Amino acid sequence: MSVFSFQATTYLGHVVVIDDDASIRRSLTTLLTRTGYDVTVYEGADAFLQNPVLPLPCVILLDMRMPGTVGVDLQAQLQTRLQATAQSVPVVFASGDSRSEEIIRAMKQGAVDFLLKPFTPQSLLDALQRAMHLAVNTHKQEDRLDEVKARLKSLTAREFEVCSWMVRGYTNQQIAELDGGAAATVKLHRARVLSKLRLQALPDLMALLEGVDLTPELYLEINAPHDPD
Repeated sequence: MSVFSFQATTYLGHVVVIDDDASIRRSLTTLLTRTGYDVTVYEGADAFLQNPVLPLPCVILLDMRMPGTVGVDLQAQLQTRLQATAQSVPVVFASGDSRSEEIIRAMKQGAVDFLLKPFTPQSLLDALQRAMHLAVNTHKQEDRLDEVKARLKSLTAREFEVCSWMVRGYTNQQIAELDGGAAATVKLHRARVLSKLRLQALPDLMALLEGVDLTPELYLEINAPHDPD
């Protein structure tokens, strides 16, 4: 891959390059830093697994055919590790020698793109731009969900349940009929929900919890004890 005269005008994000070919790593680093990316390089999957550093949000540019752990297996391991922390990192594959089943598996595992070497600098930059856009948006969503969970943690189990009915549009009387309580008691719980979540009215609650499924499982997850580091 040749390096064209791209010149950075703004910061574009962080790319983690994992490739066993030193010349490819140098070429990619030159291109990406000149374009506006911060770059971290690893000489292979095993080197990355020994000291994985992912400055979120970021994108991984991953070679498929490497000694030791191949790219698609690293992708699977990385997914498992990130899922445990409710995070994700988009992956763009680059390979000069890949079997069709590897490409299919990589895409099924969520790869954003698959570039065949030799590729043009512009095709790489286009793929990274798409992946970085996804990374930034996903990171924002993850941060927002963390904030929502932190607020919901202040609710008791009963308040959480009432909150789940509130966002589904149920009135005090309807909630009381569902659980056999009194409408006046439900009204108190509704007021406490809004107060604890630092909200003024039901529309604010609806906006805060848009896309969040208030299930019993979520309540247990939020309130699960965590071992100190």
